[in-house]
Amino acid sequence: MENILQNIHSPEDLRRLTGKELNQLPEEIRERIIDVVSRNGGHLAPNLGTVELTIALHIVFHAPEDKILWDVGHQAYTHKLLTGRADRFGTLRQRGGVSGFTKMDESPYDCFGSGHSGTALSAAMGFEVAGDLLHKDGRVVAVVGDGALGNGITFEALNNLRSACRGLILVVNDNKMSIARSTGAISRILNRIITAKLYNRVKASLKFVLRRFPHGENMIGSIRGLESSLKSLLVPGVFFEEMGIRYIGPVNGHNLAELIHTLRRVKDNDLPVIVHVITEKGRGCKYANEDPELFHGIGRFNPETGELIRDAGAKPTFSAVFGRTLERLAAEDPKLVTVAAAMALGCGISHEFIRKYRERFFDVGIAEEHAIAFAAGLAANGCHPVAAIYATFSQRALDCLFHDVGLQNLPVVLCEDRAGLVEDGPTHHGIHDVSFLRAIPNLAILMPANEDELPMMMETALKRSCPAVIRYPKGNSGRPDDDPAPAPIEWGKAAVVREGGDMSFWCAGREIYTAMAAADILEREHGIHAAVVNVRFLKPFDEALFRRYLSKPVVTVEDHVKQGGLASICAELAAGTPCPGMASFGWEADVIIPHGSTAQVRKEFGFTPEAMAEAAAKLVRRA
Repeated sequence: MENILQNIHSPEDLRRLTGKELNQLPEEIRERIIDVVSRNGGHLAPNLGTVELTIALHIVFHAPEDKILWDVGHQAYTHKLLTGRADRFGTLRQRGGVSGFTKMDESPYDCFGSGHSGTALSAAMGFEVAGDLLHKDGRVVAVVGDGALGNGITFEALNNLRSACRGLILVVNDNKMSIARSTGAISRILNRIITAKLYNRVKASLKFVLRRFPHGENMIGSIRGLESSLKSLLVPGVFFEEMGIRYIGPVNGHNLAELIHTLRRVKDNDLPVIVHVITEKGRGCKYANEDPELFHGIGRFNPETGELIRDAGAKPTFSAVFGRTLERLAAEDPKLVTVAAAMALGCGISHEFIRKYRERFFDVGIAEEHAIAFAAGLAANGCHPVAAIYATFSQRALDCLFHDVGLQNLPVVLCEDRAGLVEDGPTHHGIHDVSFLRAIPNLAILMPANEDELPMMMETALKRSCPAVIRYPKGNSGRPDDDPAPAPIEWGKAAVVREGGDMSFWCAGREIYTAMAAADILEREHGIHAAVVNVRFLKPFDEALFRRYLSKPVVTVEDHVKQGGLASICAELAAGTPCPGMASFGWEADVIIPHGSTAQVRKEFGFTPEAMAEAAAKLVRRA
């Protein structure tokens, strides 16, 4: 059987396919996605659910002249395969390869980048208004799904949609049936009627005629009421219709002919329209369909069985340790309440924990601002809230951290997973948050160096009863087997983990192990004895200990941007104090760090023990 996908180099090729070929194409695309994601990791279940929808969009709309914006760009793998990137798709998420998200500089078909959910509708409205002002041709389509409809930014955009835009099309990819379950024959018949041009022309003409009669407006109102009542029974779109947005759906998101038919009918609408599409996460793949949450974002796995491929002898991750500690603390403290923002499993909160403490666990969805303000309310009324959010997403909640938690000095403990570099790239690197967090009053910032320090810090922060952020990276610390147990946590105090009189490394989190490797090189190759300090607290910082080391060269090491992070803290404290030399290892705030293997990216940017040892040796020789 001929491979159809290999002959698709642009959406134009789609429009030449026969009906038989179009029916074969989704299966080929799913096979390709499963094969690549099984080897490279990535977002499996969401992409398997949007195959037919993406094909239909590219058949009906003519990108890049028509603009298709993907909210959460991780469900755009099919889009990439159909827009000239099929031959490179095997490099997905690899350094120098295809990004796991939409990316403007990767392809003209990626008209807007997306990694954080909730922004597509607002951006699409910007495209629509700019197109009108600048007299540009082309329609604008925003594809929103995967929980994004409940995001605050999306609601703000919906509130402004009717007044700002004339014909924008919002496709709601509903893969959890969270909006409604009205997918029966009657609703499909009604949708065919209300999408028909004849129906809309007749309705407009009838309104025009009725306005010429006495009491015509009352008659129009009665007709509107009848239509609204009928829709409220059969179609879950009255909410949108009341906002002046035309609602179409639900539509079967895996019936290609129905999708194409519906999209063609709404393409030339002169009002904003919502097309509600029902899809299945993990469609066409048994294990992904049965456990879509696990296979939402996944590492390498066996494509035949779905069994995850784990490194032999791999140690527990920070996420797993967080989850186990949370369960123990919840058992000990009936006031402890956990709040997650759509990534509970990713943060290490198990199904067992959720079942066991259901009344004290709240997953608020993709609503980080709400998560923090909600946690602040919990704390203000006597609970002990622990919020679990990825570092890159916690940035969305900054105002709530400042206004609701910091200013009021409320004891919310925010545990930030994925703090540091990750494979997904710029939208997901957790390397900017400290720069923002340091300015929030009353807020402590802690970083465990290893899996033993994380539980200690969680316990300490909860007992301290103050606002606190605990940051830790994806994976484990890489801690050597012979590493001694950490000393007890003392509030605001750093820990010296290696003595040395020639210079010192000041390290945030697990970077103490990077610095220990650099210290070994210094001693072995240069005869230089370096101290290694685990800062533990970025705020409050151990100023007294730091000043004692300023008589010798200092090198800071952090998996964070240097501007506003540990490097800035140390430079600020050293200002006006004689110091023979300072160097810093971290990321530059104005340099976009790419996606790819973190080990490869670190090597490329000189974030290695060898580079650190060389920099330290130069400082010592100049001192």
